Amino acid sequence: MKISRRDFLKGSATTLFLAGFNFPVFASSTRKKNLIVIMLRGGMDGLTAVPVLGDKNFEKSRKKILIENPIKLNSDFALHPRLDAFHQCWKENTGSIIHATSIPYTARSHFEGQNLMESGGKVPYQEKTGWLGRGMKLANLKGEGLSLSLPMPLLLRGVPKNNNYYPSGGKLPGEDTLDLLKSIYADSSEEELLDMMNYIKKRKAEEMMNYNAYADNTNNRNLAQQAAGYLKKPDGPSVAVFEVNGFDTHAAQGGVDGTHTRCLVEMDDIIRYLKTYLEESYKDTIILTVTEFGRTIAQNGGNGTEHGYGTALFMAGGLLKKSQVYSDWPGLKRKELYQGRDLNATIDARSVYASAMSAVFDLDFNRIEKEVFFGDKLQNLSDKLFKA
Repeated sequence: MKISRRDFLKGSATTLFLAGFNFPVFASSTRKKNLIVIMLRGGMDGLTAVPVLGDKNFEKSRKKILIENPIKLNSDFALHPRLDAFHQCWKENTGSIIHATSIPYTARSHFEGQNLMESGGKVPYQEKTGWLGRGMKLANLKGEGLSLSLPMPLLLRGVPKNNNYYPSGGKLPGEDTLDLLKSIYADSSEEELLDMMNYIKKRKAEEMMNYNAYADNTNNRNLAQQAAGYLKKPDGPSVAVFEVNGFDTHAAQGGVDGTHTRCLVEMDDIIRYLKTYLEESYKDTIILTVTEFGRTIAQNGGNGTEHGYGTALFMAGGLLKKSQVYSDWPGLKRKELYQGRDLNATIDARSVYASAMSAVFDLDFNRIEKEVFFGDKLQNLSDKLFKA
């Protein structure tokens, strides 16, 4: 059976990556702090996850996919009613939302958008490292990494010695899968692809250490439990990255029980189990979601949505200053929309990324701005979003 690139992105299971095992000795704080990134691939609909209240035009635009009975957060915004775990974080003052945000990309290609979501750049495929990898390198987090997937995501590239772990029950990818990986990672150099192939051959010929501890543990609860177990250790990793696929809902997006909701619930489950298994370490953690773009304001003829621009980011963890919906809200009147069809983005998502790394890695924001994000002028949100 031939698998398309879109089917690959929709059907891949949630995956987990761990990195940054050596805590920097020069950090200004003696506390070990953790940054967990959940990549929501496909374009998460920020207005499904966090609907705006009282906008009649918006409600008319989404008659068949409107989220009914959302949870009111404040006078302007509500929360999807199936996001129970995040709502609990909100009530405990450890859950926040950034609304009307996006990376500086408007061309609506999944693969270009995801490349920029991970690289932190402005030109697709120009950068060969990821913003998180560069931030970890700046923080001297260069130790061995562990990846429960294949290959290491661009987001984490840039840190020496990051490794991959592919727990596939003893079965390694076939030729069709390898060809697909080559296609998806076409921006990689021949040397990087050769390293990937050599890695697969090496793993096929050897027994992997602690293999049985990871085999078949692919559901969200087990992955979150594994990640939390490592992150809690004083000498364990400081960074974890999850991937959740399936947000590209062009048809049958549905309402409270639709396709997009199922993906959001998967994200919510990861937050739930991380919070549970991190225990006391949750207070020293930031959980941050990222996605390549949002969805159109109006539903299409197939009761889905098309690729859009502005969206929302979720954050959870004890390092948040308070529960809030932080936004410079642009409005949803036609003249206020991007190209007359999308929620506009008034906050560069990279400002949130940089501020989160500043809070966790104890790095000066200006250094991150200069050395991780190529000197692009970003908004320092550290004091507004996170505890000192």
